[in-house]
Amino acid sequence: MLSKYINTKYFVLGLALASITLFTQCKTEPKEEEPISATDEDTTTVHLTDAQIKNTTIETGSLTERKIATTLKLNGKIDVPPQNLISITNPLGGYLKSTKLLPGMHIKKGELIATMEDPQYIQLQQNYLIAKDKYEFAKLDYNRQKDLNASQASSDKVMQIAQAEMNNQRITMNALAQQLSLINISPASLTHTNISRTINIYSPINGFVSNVFVNVGKYVTPSDVMFELINPTDIHLNLKVYEKDLDKLEIGQRVVSYTNGAPDKKYEGEIILISMDVNTDGVSEVHCHFEAFDKKLVPGMYMNADIDTHAAVSQALPEESVVYFEKQNYVFIETAKQTYEMTPVKIGPKEDGYVQIINADQLANQKIVTKGAYTLLMKLKNTEEEE
Repeated sequence: MLSKYINTKYFVLGLALASITLFTQCKTEPKEEEPISATDEDTTTVHLTDAQIKNTTIETGSLTERKIATTLKLNGKIDVPPQNLISITNPLGGYLKSTKLLPGMHIKKGELIATMEDPQYIQLQQNYLIAKDKYEFAKLDYNRQKDLNASQASSDKVMQIAQAEMNNQRITMNALAQQLSLINISPASLTHTNISRTINIYSPINGFVSNVFVNVGKYVTPSDVMFELINPTDIHLNLKVYEKDLDKLEIGQRVVSYTNGAPDKKYEGEIILISMDVNTDGVSEVHCHFEAFDKKLVPGMYMNADIDTHAAVSQALPEESVVYFEKQNYVFIETAKQTYEMTPVKIGPKEDGYVQIINADQLANQKIVTKGAYTLLMKLKNTEEEE
């Protein structure tokens, strides 16, 4: 009985040891590793198998020299020369009685734009008419003294005094006449019966109203600007250009400008003046004329402009060589058989299916994928998603 118990005990112990040994072997036995593709090691490299290369059209080439015109992008503001920006003032001041002007309104030369009134206008007309009468009287007295002097009935001194008085009155009359002309009152048509307390202000140009600074009833001084008028015949675009780009520009080059608010609305023009005066920031000015005036273009308006410069020889690639991925441009370089590395590039302008490569030095003597770059990008992205 004891022998049977001992045999059973050893059987159970042996079974336990065997289970432990089997568990340990399972625990320490290494797993079979999955093969790692090239993209697992480098997310910018893609490798094509023989089967994939047969079903994909991949062509390679190198950088080539092409003539590509550069588009110079500038910005600036609408401007007018001083002679075309008119500030309307009243030389004598006064109260604004009436006006219908509004900013943006078109006006014609000679059109009534405001009526002013002030007691000093009455006083000025009164002074002129009095001076005119005094001059006429002094003139008659001088002529009488002249005749008397000729018959020796009057001395030379008396005649000279009469002549001086006449000249003084003429000076006063003419000075007052000029003051009347300043406020658009004709001295020749002014009489004792048509003295007015109001004066009219007329537009000196054909154009439009840029600004209105007054309101009816307001008193303006001689230095106050009431209105700003613009003659649009010489409105132009004043662009800022860096010194390094000055040699790319010349008189007569075409300019296409547009606003930030309406970039699809283009305004064409040409360069009429290039300033050679460069400021401390290394910036100069380029003045451009518009082909046609648009009333929406007002002085001070911010504008963008594109100028096509002369074509220059550049290092370039076919446009389909470059792919855009995650806000960056790339090309694929063949680094080994059926292996391609995605490399960032900086591109310039495009022309006739080619694009300028700015960092061309980094791609010198490299085999670059010129056809099938997008296919490689898709395979690279799909591989990343599978991982």
